[in-house]
Amino acid sequence: MISTSKKKSFFGRMTEKLEDVLLMRPEPDEEMLEELEDVLISSDIGMDTTMRIIESLRDAIRHNRLYNADDVRAQIKEIVGEMLDKGDRLQLSGETPLFIMMIGVNGVGKTTSIAKLAHMLKNEGKSVLLVAADTFRAAAAEQLSIWAERVDVPIIKHREGADPSAVIYDGCNAAKARGIDVVICDTAGRLQNKKNLMAELAKMNKVIDREFEGAARETLLVVDATTGKNAVSQAKEFNEVAELTGIILTKLDGTAKGGIVVTIADEFDLPVKYIGLGEGMDDLEPFDPRQFAESIFEG
Repeated sequence: MISTSKKKSFFGRMTEKLEDVLLMRPEPDEEMLEELEDVLISSDIGMDTTMRIIESLRDAIRHNRLYNADDVRAQIKEIVGEMLDKGDRLQLSGETPLFIMMIGVNGVGKTTSIAKLAHMLKNEGKSVLLVAADTFRAAAAEQLSIWAERVDVPIIKHREGADPSAVIYDGCNAAKARGIDVVICDTAGRLQNKKNLMAELAKMNKVIDREFEGAARETLLVVDATTGKNAVSQAKEFNEVAELTGIILTKLDGTAKGGIVVTIADEFDLPVKYIGLGEGMDDLEPFDPRQFAESIFEG
């Protein structure tokens, strides 16, 4: 369960500004909608997503379904909850291992998110293997090895610059030999050449398919919530080439505008699967869309 202090950090000043609007305008009208629109956009909720929220509110007002500020408050929670709730969770019930392909640019917290996810799954009784397949980033394997030791899970790695698919192949063999439940693969961290990235990921997935036919697969993009519109741009770019299945949103620890979560989920129809709420090993939590929507008005 997310602590009250961490709930407050989700939306920062957005909560206070929304409440100010509702207090100043107890009866819903067009001026209220304009002020709500300004608050949503300033809180990192994108223009398209904001307009969908406002149009839904306008429609409800037009059909006399919203009579006061409490009705508007409840409607916003419902709209945001529906936008966020994609219904997808990790596929952990298959007979073969679940492979989680982790993607993200440098600095977003990909390596620490891998460690936190491994820690969480291990505490749930799953056996976990890390595979250091981001072989072109300097010292990536060494950094992941440090975290593997801290979490006390095995890791497969090669020398820097090695073929990522070769590392994946060795990871598959290790998973077979050890009966691993979840294989977390640290993969591409760059987007300079989309064609090469797509080919690299396709090759790695082909190796997995050959070694574990029908294995469940997740491709998760790690993005930094504090980067705002840049996080949305990264989601767009990676989603075009990587067939993402979900998002891990890091650094929602008091400095971020939580609206970015709504934008990413809505614009790309992708579930936010985990959120990072701090630096501790237990500060990666499964994302609860309804709880998140409720926190809009919890100050």
